[in-house]
Amino acid sequence: MSDLTLQTLLDRRAGFLAFVQRRVADPALAEDILQAAYMRALERPGSLREDDSAVAWFYSVLRNAVIDFYRRRATESKVMDASASDLDIAGVSAPDAATRTFICGCIAHVLPMLKPAYAEIIREVDLEEEPLNVFAKRHKLTAGNAAVRAHRARAALRRELVRVCGACSIHACLDCCCKAAVV
Repeated sequence: MSDLTLQTLLDRRAGFLAFVQRRVADPALAEDILQAAYMRALERPGSLREDDSAVAWFYSVLRNAVIDFYRRRATESKVMDASASDLDIAGVSAPDAATRTFICGCIAHVLPMLKPAYAEIIREVDLEEEPLNVFAKRHKLTAGNAAVRAHRARAALRRELVRVCGACSIHACLDCCCKAAVV
């Protein structure tokens, strides 16, 4: 690639960046894609034929870079979804019986201190592992309302655990020495 061609591409940087930004929502990501396209153009200067316009050629390089980005993102998303479902199937997130007994000691003491609706959702969804959508249907709630209630209930539980258990609750009640755990 000649110095003149390279300078032409660099002079049109703002236009190239605008082209990518129209196709990608994140400005920092658009900048990354543009930089990668510049590197690709420098690494493979032979793909520019003498009779081609350097600007038109670079727009095709940019278009391909954006397409590649979306393909990679779709593939990564599929892999992440598959990994998440594998974890759910394997039961990795479910605590064992000893952990459940240990954790529930403090929680059982604190649950009655919460609003009844919050205690109910924590007991049924988190401790009894009922799916949130099943809980929502049974209590005539929308899925969104149930999710918000679960979030608020967990935050209230966290605050009460800090108040009752103190510092040990910050460390997930590991080696808990609060009065609730001893009782």
